Parts: sequence; structure tokens; C-alpha cells
Amino acid sequence: MGDLAKIVIVVPTYNERENLPVLAGLLSDLNLPGLELLVVDDNSPDGTGDVADELAKESPDKIGVLHRTTKDGLGRAYIAGITRALNEGADIVIQMDADLSHPASVIPLMVETLRTTDAGLVIGSRYVEGGSAAAEWGWHRRALSAWANFYVNALLRLHVKDATAGFKAWKADTLRWIDVASIESNGYSFQVEMNYRTVKRGLRIAEVPIHFEERTEGVSKMSLRVQLESALMPWKLLFSRS
Repeated sequence: MGDLAKIVIVVPTYNERENLPVLAGLLSDLNLPGLELLVVDDNSPDGTGDVADELAKESPDKIGVLHRTTKDGLGRAYIAGITRALNEGADIVIQMDADLSHPASVIPLMVETLRTTDAGLVIGSRYVEGGSAAAEWGWHRRALSAWANFYVNALLRLHVKDATAGFKAWKADTLRWIDVASIESNGYSFQVEMNYRTVKRGLRIAEVPIHFEERTEGVSKMSLRVQLESALMPWKLLFSRS
């Protein structure tokens, strides 16, 4: 993987019109060669898709937009974006939230780790040494997150400290090997299933520390249905025939 690798950051959006221009600016400031942003907008009623189109018009070689008419979950949005990134020749694909909770400043380290080690996936982790979560997180959020990680690792033996994390850098080959298009889970369980497939393929997952911020604008989208699906997913994976 040379220095001119094509790096595509896939960012699903739903009602993120305030955050998206800020994120685009942070990514541009990295001055990372080959870096592109692909916004996957789920028909946001607040006009996020229009904001994305304006940004793409200003930087057509750096920003792309994929408009989806159905809002059917984070997993579907990521699959659509990742598939397009791979079809357009990405060497590295990065998953990142639009709500500024993931620090863009860590992306160069994630990319460098992919380039210089045998890792097929690098996770921006809250729970390795040097990582942390937002001070605004209440004890119940911390407890739920810690329990989810313990639960997933106990069942699936991922040996990953931050198994539910959504800030990830992938080698394109890893995404092809795990056949990302065939993943059926959604929400946070989508992240877990991708990790599980990576481990089952015998590929290594590396983790680099991040400080996870609480979102500054808009509202969180963690519904009870998403939580239930996340709780059931490890069992489905264990008992699936694949």
C-alpha cells in the first residue's frame, strides 16, 4: 500500500446539518494525501443532504454524496457507503460518526497502523490504555458500554477492548474477505458482526486510543430496539451456520 493510497471516510448522516461542515473542515485540515469523504445521507428532513451536496460542489475531488431514500438503519447505510468506496477503488475505508464524537486527529495514526502492521482492521478505542470516554457520560452510559463489551467478548471471544466501537479503519481486502455486503445486522450489532467475521477469518484487529466526545449538536439515535438487537446478535452469530 503506497503513500498515494485512496482513503475513503464513510460517514452516515441523519439530521446532522450543523455537524457535517465542521467534520468536513476537520478532515480537510489533516492534509492526508488520498483522503476523501463519502457522506451517506438517509433523506434527512433537516436538509443534511443539501448541505452535503454544497460541500461536494465546493470540493468535488474530495467529497462525494450518496443519497438513500429509505432510513433502514446504520448498518444498511454503512454497507451502501462501503460498497461504493470499494467499487471506486478505495485502498482503506474508514467508518466514522458525523456527530463529532470521534476525533479526526487520530485518523493518521489509524492509517499508519494499517500500513505498517499486519492488522486488517484498526479500531479507535475508548478502552485501551490512553483512551477515554466523554466526561458528560453518565454512570449508566458507562455501565451499559462496559457491560456490552464484556458480554460480546465473553460470547464471541473477540479479544477486543472496544468491541462496539464505530470508529474503524479497514484495509479494503479485509472488507472483501468478510463479504461486508452479506451482513444482515444493523445498529451497534453491525459493528460487532464485522469484528466477529474479521476474527473468524484469522485476521488481526489492532486498537489505538481515542478520547470519545459526547455529541455537541442534535440527538442520540440509540433506541430500545437497537439495544435489543445488539443483545441478541452475539447469540445469532454463535448459532449461525456460516
